Amino acid sequence: MSRVSMKDLLEAGAHFGHLTRRWNPKMRSYIYGERNGIHIIDLHQTLKGVESACDFIYQTVLNGGTVLFVGTKKQAQESVVYAAQRCGMFHVAHRWLGGMLTNFQTIRESINKLKNLREMDRQGILERRPKKEAAQLREAAEKLQRTLGGMEDLPGMPSALFLIDLKEEYIAVREARRLGIPVVAIVDTNCDPDDADYVIPGNDDAIRAIKLITDTVSETIIEATQERENGIHEGTIRSTAVDQIRRQRQDLDERLRPGFQAPEEALEAAAEAESVVEPGEEAEVEGAEELAAELLAGSEQTEGNANEAADEAEDLEREDAAADEG
Repeated sequence: MSRVSMKDLLEAGAHFGHLTRRWNPKMRSYIYGERNGIHIIDLHQTLKGVESACDFIYQTVLNGGTVLFVGTKKQAQESVVYAAQRCGMFHVAHRWLGGMLTNFQTIRESINKLKNLREMDRQGILERRPKKEAAQLREAAEKLQRTLGGMEDLPGMPSALFLIDLKEEYIAVREARRLGIPVVAIVDTNCDPDDADYVIPGNDDAIRAIKLITDTVSETIIEATQERENGIHEGTIRSTAVDQIRRQRQDLDERLRPGFQAPEEALEAAAEAESVVEPGEEAEVEGAEELAAELLAGSEQTEGNANEAADEAEDLEREDAAADEG
């Protein structure tokens, strides 16, 4: 089932590009035609782009990756913040600061400063400071919150960037390229599609079009997160079963090793016989014959046990293989 429909895209105005004179020739293959001096985006290409991008994002999140939503222009801010928060990911919606990726350690220090200021305010420490100083600290905290609040809990470098406008976010694109971070983007007719690894051709200025695509990406991340959590739970159960089977196999291997020839009863009997027999030729011969007979019987019993153990080992191997395939 398609994640988004042609009707949804049409109603959102995702097919409207920029004025023809502002186009980027590299977008030629994504353009259906032009109407009244405006390029019309081929929505069949948009559908393919959405599916390809969402498949990539799904696998990224399924493997434990993170996605950073980036949309700093006015039309995108609300949709980006909502979509990122809804799926538990991260966002930059106010302004992209140079070095947010390439100088991540400094950004992390600024985030820690934000957390400290917030904690000081919560504990009432700022109330005990001079009014002017407290006002300056609160203003600094608000500024950091606007710029870095969406990255506050980002554990490290994001696994992928989802951008609304390649031209607007050119600094983010440049940093991602330098670090080898994949870029997923809504690409309008005035953009260079080579700047994105996964192109979603569409209107990057219409609020409804932006919301439709960002919500679709957000829903994909939610599905992947749920699948990952279920997989971890099932994997723990499966791992426990496999470990139990392997322990049983190790026990069987121990029983089948060459040195394990007689059961414990026979070995105990042999030790008892050696302890009660008096030194002497007849006694030694008599004891040896009894021990030989007992060991022979034990050997036959051990052979039967070995055959049973071998059959059991084959059954466990089949169970182990089935558990691994599962």
